[in-house]
Amino acid sequence: MKKLFTLLTAAAISLAGCSDDSTKSDTIKIVAAHNQTNLSSPYQTGMLKLKEVADKSGLFNVEVHAGTIGTNENELVEKLVLGGADMVLVSPGFMTSSGIEEVDLFSLLYLFDDYSHWEKVVDGKVGKDIADIIYTKSGEKYRVAAYWTAGVRHWYGKQPVNSFADVKGMKIRTQTSGVVSQYWKEIGAVPTSVAWAELYQALSSNVVDAAENAYPYFIPMEHHKTSNGKYISETGHDYTTRLLLVRNSVWESFNDEQRTAFNQAVKEATQAERQALYDEESTYKQKAIDDGAIVNTLDRTPFIEKALSIQDQWAAKNGMTEVLETIRQTK
Repeated sequence: MKKLFTLLTAAAISLAGCSDDSTKSDTIKIVAAHNQTNLSSPYQTGMLKLKEVADKSGLFNVEVHAGTIGTNENELVEKLVLGGADMVLVSPGFMTSSGIEEVDLFSLLYLFDDYSHWEKVVDGKVGKDIADIIYTKSGEKYRVAAYWTAGVRHWYGKQPVNSFADVKGMKIRTQTSGVVSQYWKEIGAVPTSVAWAELYQALSSNVVDAAENAYPYFIPMEHHKTSNGKYISETGHDYTTRLLLVRNSVWESFNDEQRTAFNQAVKEATQAERQALYDEESTYKQKAIDDGAIVNTLDRTPFIEKALSIQDQWAAKNGMTEVLETIRQTK
């Protein structure tokens, strides 16, 4: 009798195991990737929330990659298109280089007043219209699932910035083409290309005089501890936009239940990523001050006024004048 009981128990466990495997095989595997290797980055926070909520639905099994399948955005999107990833996070700059010029709208400096303004725009009609353009111009290969942020960018360099005269002739590590480069050139700076991983050394050895980025990105890299990164001027010139993309064939394969669960996971992940970034900005600003960096605020009015003409020129050239005006009127 005891032997029979043991055999029956083993059979039950075996059947339960088979049932679990069957259930697991019914879930949809989603490979989600970003290019940041920092496991405490807001990107990672957002992706882990996506996994938590999606997996909890019982419909998905999300696998998160933090720089492990590519730190280059071109590589990530190539994997997205070819099936090596199902979701990736990229910048507007990638989209522009791939021929979707309209996305450069989000690269225009001084386009947004604050985070509230930015959220209203990307979560509203403008965000939807840009997403539709991306879907169409990508050949319907991928679509925008949500808009994430990489923070508000400031100038940091070897001296404070309070006027255009302070940037004249300064070599700044930034984009060397497009509307970003055009802006810095027009106010007298010299855009210079330096790989992110090499920037600390470039600041330390006078290869560049300055750079620009958001507190949660350049403070962990200790750029503020270099001789050419000590002075942080809160220019607030770019409320950055990042695009969370999903391969369209994956999206199209979802049934209604799966789509609802996926959308909820994306919504909560987006909230988590944004909040993590917002929280970190004040934390890292204080760390910079504690470490001896000198932070100054400035009258941004002349800098904003200079940006307006560049915005107007770009919008007219790309047939986006009405969209630009909508953004300006959205408060």
